[in-house]
Amino acid sequence: MTLITKSRVILAVLCCWIGSLHAQDNIPKPVRLRVAVLAPLYIDSAFNGYTYKLGTGVMPKYLLPGLEFYNGVMLAVDSLNKEKAPLEVWVYDTKKAGTNIVSIVKELDYLNFSLIIASVNNAAEQKVISEFSFNKNIPVISATYPNDAGVTANPFYIMVNSTLKTHVEGIYKYVQQNYVIGKMLYVTRKGALESKIQGYFAGMDAAAASKLKYKVVELPDNFTADQLTSYMDSTRQNIVICGSVNESFGTLLARTLNSSATSYRSVAVGMPTWDMINPSSVKNIEVVYSTPYNYSRTDAFGKSIVKQYKDKYQGKPTDMVFKGFESLFHFSKLMLNNKPNFLNNLSDSSYKIANDYSFDAVRLTSTSFVPDYLENKKLYFVKMQDGAVKSVN
Repeated sequence: MTLITKSRVILAVLCCWIGSLHAQDNIPKPVRLRVAVLAPLYIDSAFNGYTYKLGTGVMPKYLLPGLEFYNGVMLAVDSLNKEKAPLEVWVYDTKKAGTNIVSIVKELDYLNFSLIIASVNNAAEQKVISEFSFNKNIPVISATYPNDAGVTANPFYIMVNSTLKTHVEGIYKYVQQNYVIGKMLYVTRKGALESKIQGYFAGMDAAAASKLKYKVVELPDNFTADQLTSYMDSTRQNIVICGSVNESFGTLLARTLNSSATSYRSVAVGMPTWDMINPSSVKNIEVVYSTPYNYSRTDAFGKSIVKQYKDKYQGKPTDMVFKGFESLFHFSKLMLNNKPNFLNNLSDSSYKIANDYSFDAVRLTSTSFVPDYLENKKLYFVKMQDGAVKSVN
């Protein structure tokens, strides 16, 4: 395994060789599967050559998601190395100075990769990677980005992080099955994305045999408790559904319901962005939100990652660490054992790390000849109550 060390924290990998490099000459060497990992590492923003240039203060927030994803990938490299898996893993910094996603995919072209794992953070990069994967018939695991913008007619593009439409549909069904009694409010704000979310929700209601009885309430970003509670019922349970992924709006909504709990019994149902809400800040109400990821720090896998991360990086792993580990380990193992039929075995749980997957072919129009992409439709619903996570269903 060849690494170029940039600092104790960030490593730039040109090529990580996984498997035994000391096999005897008379033992046939396996054909190695070549995997590319694309992540926004911003190494040139943090280093001048080999010198770290950001000082001793707190690392900028924009660096952290890509770095944590990369650290998870490297923990997976360690695990695969112990298994002597016949793999080559190449890591590319999508934010490297003097390059862009177009030049990166040109390099990928002549290196004959069998699998690409991408942690992109914008639709423009996603579109370039998708077009490349379709032209070369190379499966792409989109490990973190939940947006399907710019992806069409590409059965090789695999979205692990479920789209917003899937979340809205899942939330509608969850509320329909679990909260049939009470005053139901759909709370939203002005915005193009909010209008799209409301359209998804209304579409589910129009198609449902048993419809939800809810009132749409539009509030300003800095709404007061009185503005919200004027729509609520003090004699019944209030089921308040947040129709926005705006983190500030969602946080204000949840905390306002929490502070009003003595007069208004409430259940707050939120979007996947609610994973940033601290359970202790909403301990007076029940909070539910959807997520495609279920990472426990208390099961055997979670404890192992926590220990490995602490030993190697002297810190606590974020969800991006788990996503990096799982995306490389799980899908590389699936590719090794199902290469000719990889796309038909994406939901195989043989190498499950933490999450169950349910990949479906998505066709954006009724006339789509081939799937526009493959999407993980499996959602978990996290319930917070009494200041703690009570259950994950």
